Amino acid sequence: MFKRFQTDTFNWILIIGVILLIFEIIFFYGGSLIQVLISSVFVYIGWKNFQKLWGKILFWIFLISFIFSVLNVLAVRFLIVAALVLFVIDYSKKKKEEEYLSPSLPGSEVNQEIMMEMEPLFDHRWFEDQQTGETAYGWRDVNIHGLFGNKIIDLSNTVLPNDTAVISIRHFMGKIEVYVPYEVEVSIHHSSVFGRAHIFGKHHWKLMNKSLLYQTEKYDTSFPRVKIITSVFSGDIEVKRI
Repeated sequence: MFKRFQTDTFNWILIIGVILLIFEIIFFYGGSLIQVLISSVFVYIGWKNFQKLWGKILFWIFLISFIFSVLNVLAVRFLIVAALVLFVIDYSKKKKEEEYLSPSLPGSEVNQEIMMEMEPLFDHRWFEDQQTGETAYGWRDVNIHGLFGNKIIDLSNTVLPNDTAVISIRHFMGKIEVYVPYEVEVSIHHSSVFGRAHIFGKHHWKLMNKSLLYQTEKYDTSFPRVKIITSVFSGDIEVKRI
């Protein structure tokens, strides 16, 4: 459905949604957003202790609270209405359009570059811990986002390309751990609202809305090397040699 609409349409919808979000924060003191944040924290606590009875109860109660709190946000309501309107418009266009089949004439086909679809190393997971396998695995650049859980990437079980490998993780709450072999050069760019960072013996015990940038001495001239780009709302990062 959405591929039938121009990017500008979605951009305007997002802009209006952001304006409504700012409006709610200024004039309603972000009441619903505070409920969303509090509920998400307790959902995470319940998920981490899900094997216990009180953890299950905490998780499901605050998950329901989280859903209703999100639906109370003015910007979210607008996005839902906008999606319904786009669906109706798309459905009406389909009814009016007629399908025409045109024959394919010799020489009319355009040669396209051969593309191979590859399986990513990680999928996007909102409420799960993720880690690389304990046995050898083929390397794929990592580009993921998530809400809750820990992300563990062990580079000692793979062969990095003789180029720049990339690890990009955007996360809401949880810990990120990256284990790097000694012969690999590293660049780390980490952003955090709340949390701690332990990077090759460099310790930051209290990060408050701060970005960190480190790289090893020979990163610009040696291979293999890995570029690590991470951002978390609340959580720790640990990068160490293995």
